[in-house]
Amino acid sequence: MPTEFDYIIIGAGSAGCVLANRLSEDPDTRVLLIEAGPRDYHPFIHMPGGIAKLVNQKVVNWDYDTAPEPQLDGRTLWWPRGKVLGGSSSINAMCYIRGVPGDYDEWAALGADGWSWNEALPYFKRSERNSRGDDALHGSLGPLYVSDLRHTNPLSSVFVDAAEQAGYARNRDFNGAQQQGFGFYQVTQKNGARCSSAVAYLDPARERRNLQVVTGALVNRITFEHGRATGVVYRHGGNALHQRATREVLLCGGAINSPQLLMLSGIGPAAQLRKHGIEVLADAAHVGQNLQDHLDICTLHHSTQRITYDRASELKVIFDYFMRGHSGIGSSNMAEAGGFVRSRYASDERADIQFHFVPAMLDDHGRHRLAGDGYTVHACFLRPRSRGHLELASASAGDKPRLHPNYLGDADGFDLKMTIECAKLSRDLLRQKAFDAYRGAPIFPARDDLDDAGLEAFVRAKAESIYHPVGTCRMGRDEASVVDPQLRVRGVEGLRVIDASVMPTLIGGNTNAPTMMIAERAADLIRGRA
Repeated sequence: MPTEFDYIIIGAGSAGCVLANRLSEDPDTRVLLIEAGPRDYHPFIHMPGGIAKLVNQKVVNWDYDTAPEPQLDGRTLWWPRGKVLGGSSSINAMCYIRGVPGDYDEWAALGADGWSWNEALPYFKRSERNSRGDDALHGSLGPLYVSDLRHTNPLSSVFVDAAEQAGYARNRDFNGAQQQGFGFYQVTQKNGARCSSAVAYLDPARERRNLQVVTGALVNRITFEHGRATGVVYRHGGNALHQRATREVLLCGGAINSPQLLMLSGIGPAAQLRKHGIEVLADAAHVGQNLQDHLDICTLHHSTQRITYDRASELKVIFDYFMRGHSGIGSSNMAEAGGFVRSRYASDERADIQFHFVPAMLDDHGRHRLAGDGYTVHACFLRPRSRGHLELASASAGDKPRLHPNYLGDADGFDLKMTIECAKLSRDLLRQKAFDAYRGAPIFPARDDLDDAGLEAFVRAKAESIYHPVGTCRMGRDEASVVDPQLRVRGVEGLRVIDASVMPTLIGGNTNAPTMMIAERAADLIRGRA
């Protein structure tokens, strides 16, 4: 281990692996990548269908819970986040979604100069290796493999047929010229195996002599001299170590860990830091604020035919996948089909509701197994107005921060109205003729004739996160933003935040691909190429 590095990257997740690859392309640049979790050795990480089994693998999961949510019957919601090489890209459902041009133009309008759609698109294309080839909107030479699913369940096609019967268009490419409509998701897979950021970016760079990767290492704080980041203090193998960075420290911990580590290092709301005995380096009131997430409501029905994944033989799934060339159910991402809808309440031309269809019964993130066979429609409002925050529980990096998403907490109740609309549209889809041969009794909600009051109670009792927290280190040109448009932390030097926490607002869809795009562009910013 060298005594000094040019760059130290904290967190080997969706963004950190991208940076490790791009910065170490220069053989004269020394890069250290530090990850709190283990290597991505677990076979269920690489078998896409293994996502159902990863739920209980706490060794690769930060395993967060929110504080009781006032608008959700006081429930605490589970927030799984990847704690492993590849981060959440190693445990997610692999749906490759970018959002739409208006999402990024909105960022630019809010002060994120340089992050408009026209400026972001080249980095999406540089990252992507799409199995369908390249065109004006897609790349085919990047490290991140984007593919059509090898295996889909017949019910996923039924869902798309039902959407067409309900009056929606079919859509073969949600990242094409038009996002709205229904179809099958493209996924981050290579030859039927998961293509996480670790597989796509880190594996090809692992043999570079100028890149050092350390796993099982929890960073306690960032060190500073005269207001400039100079390194990190971390624990590894029971030892406390200090590593120095001669150029920059790059924080890629995600929407929870990045603001937590900033505060532990003295950058955050002064009163909160002093409460925990932390010396204030920079009084940054908005660190940990602006927390946003997509709240998801699941509608479940029993299936009259035994074709779902609920009672699939695990041994057969594993055998087919590993012994028969990554074939069968094991290559499914489970959330095979979906769609985007512009509701009657939409404020502009962008879709404001997203659907994921799962040909299995999914309750409590799959942690609660239900008897029999069934299917699930996920639906979420893409542009929530509610804003939450997180705060320190203590001055120790080993103590999880307190999460307050504030779901449905907007003043005018619009988020609740939209989540009820999500439940209504899900119910309408499941009522279509295409499901007649499969439709059993409703499960959640237990009745399919609920009025708005009944659906409101259903939402408050059952809505959950769909795993898209962002915004807690917001970027912008205003002085209240945590980082500037070059992702440099305000109030100090030599430190950037590069992950989903810098997003000013949620994009209209899944957040993994946009996080990798952010890191692609950040690498150019760091190297003076953007």
